[in-house]
Amino acid sequence: AWLSILASLILLVFLSGAASAQVLAVLVGVFVIALLASVVEIQPETLMPAVRSSPLKRMRMSAEAREATDRAQRRGEYYLSDMTLMDIGLISSQASNEGMVMRKSRTISGDDDGVRPFITLQVDPKDADRNVMIRFEIIDHNGQRQYIHEMKTYLRDGEMNILADHHLPLISNMQIGQGGDWDLRVSVDSALAGILSFAVTPSLVQRDRQLSRRSRLEDFDIQEDDSPASLEELMRDQQSNRRNNTR
Repeated sequence: AWLSILASLILLVFLSGAASAQVLAVLVGVFVIALLASVVEIQPETLMPAVRSSPLKRMRMSAEAREATDRAQRRGEYYLSDMTLMDIGLISSQASNEGMVMRKSRTISGDDDGVRPFITLQVDPKDADRNVMIRFEIIDHNGQRQYIHEMKTYLRDGEMNILADHHLPLISNMQIGQGGDWDLRVSVDSALAGILSFAVTPSLVQRDRQLSRRSRLEDFDIQEDDSPASLEELMRDQQSNRRNNTR
């Protein structure tokens, strides 16, 4: 009805001849825009993915979450329907005189007691009120899985902090070896949510052992350098000793 009224008014302006050609063109443009806005059906649910991936939401993500999400997307395995990975990382624990000290870090050491992975999810209301399976994996620099833990989690709308139930022991863990760059992989219902790299360093005891072993090898190399270079030199020395004894 309102389109009909608008069309009638624009027609009267045309018939009056009082408006210029530019004004008539503007009126026709306004009518076309009004017609499209009335005929085209806009479905809000089709706009939700664009809203979720808006730059504003990405700015709220931590640097670790953006890095982990980008790595998962490059793998071609990334998929989260109505959830956004806001943060991801590791919580290491170490006993001290003041009690248990816990810290978030991308560098863990063999001197720590243990480490637990965690994620923070932003859950939309329509994807809430259901159970999902969260899978944490820690993979060493050789591609071997050193930690696998799955936990069933009940999703609620809003921001959720999810910490693994079990930890990876670090102190006296011989699998750490010389350390290196490891990966943390997180999946939600078998869908890859993020991959984050982190650094692992040996404990002080392991580093002392490595230094001692290296020092022994260097001493052995020096002793080898002091020995005769060839069998010919050994024979020459033996003949010289015989001549000296004969005299």
